[in-house]
Amino acid sequence: MKKIPAFILALIMLIGCAINPAYVYAEDEENTAEESMDSGQMAGPEITAPSAILMEASIGTVLYEKDADTARPPASVTKVMTMLLIFDALQEGTIHLEDQVTTSEYAASMGGSQVFLEPGETQTVDTMLKCIAVASANDACVAMAEYICGNEEEFVRRMNERAEGLGMTNTTFVNCNGLDAEGHMTSTRDIALMSRELITKYPQIHDYSMIWMENITHTTDKGSSEFGLTNTNKLVRQYEYATGLKTGSTGDAKFCVSATAEKNGIELIAVVMAAENSKDRFADAVKLLNYGFGKCQLYTDDSDDGIRAVPVEKGVKERAANERADTFSYLDVNGTNLNSIKRTVEYKDAVTAPLKKGDAVGRIVYTLDGSEIGSTDLIASESVRRASFLDYFEDVFEAAFL
Repeated sequence: MKKIPAFILALIMLIGCAINPAYVYAEDEENTAEESMDSGQMAGPEITAPSAILMEASIGTVLYEKDADTARPPASVTKVMTMLLIFDALQEGTIHLEDQVTTSEYAASMGGSQVFLEPGETQTVDTMLKCIAVASANDACVAMAEYICGNEEEFVRRMNERAEGLGMTNTTFVNCNGLDAEGHMTSTRDIALMSRELITKYPQIHDYSMIWMENITHTTDKGSSEFGLTNTNKLVRQYEYATGLKTGSTGDAKFCVSATAEKNGIELIAVVMAAENSKDRFADAVKLLNYGFGKCQLYTDDSDDGIRAVPVEKGVKERAANERADTFSYLDVNGTNLNSIKRTVEYKDAVTAPLKKGDAVGRIVYTLDGSEIGSTDLIASESVRRASFLDYFEDVFEAAFL
């Protein structure tokens, strides 16, 4: 075949561009891809909102992000952190679900979304949680902040402290309910982090966030009256895999949502910020969730197969029982055959007393196609103290005379 002169090749390419404007050089395509990466957007569904992220909950793997670290007003999605601190207090035992919480003048004065608590009115912590999770009640948030910390300022300080502990580097909370305020900012990544902490540490939050409608009773000096709560998260009714979690909208924040959903054992968190309207935020969230469920498969193992008592040198017992430290999880997004994952139980060559309960004595190693994909520790489930001279003497005495 004859070699085509360079000037003829150039002429052919020029004619091609004139006929089809979509004809571009490979170099231009690479530049376009690089520009997309520089903008902080990963390949995935077309999202209309300026900021979004999709995270798998059990491991925390980010499956999609778009401008995920820009700090923006979060509106009532702020309440994810408020509810996290409430559940922290419940776990610590400093408050209880049946406790009666009195509404202050200040709490009752909150505008925006509210359940119209009156000064002096009492509601249980359980009811306050419903008001926050379902109706996004600003007044209930402040009442709970005051109940837990004495005042909202101290509660907000703890919110920021908790955020720092979770690695939420683009977050500053100014209030506990998300009303627009100077400097009250967070990002989609940070919202995903606090949402993950809430749903994995306190899965009972779903008992509240999945309520569609429920009545509460106002009891004041004026008498008793029923007030209806309706969930602000329409995905609870519109998306079959929805499990929560929190919506938010203000003039500054526009429309935001932290949407959680679960399918086939996979739990996802889709966060959307600054959507132009409510319909768009939910549509974006559904796109993200569907994308994630189509892409993910999760391998988990919590079996005790192969775990045996481990020999202990120089201890009062010759062997010690042990157990796995936690469940192992591996997230695949490449369509790999997870049935080919192999697990191997490995123990340390020597375990010497004293051995404390919780000390690592080995691990379970997981491999896929010959490469290690992770492990989980094996820890002693009992303590074994170091044998003393008296212990050895007693053993000899028993062997000789018994």
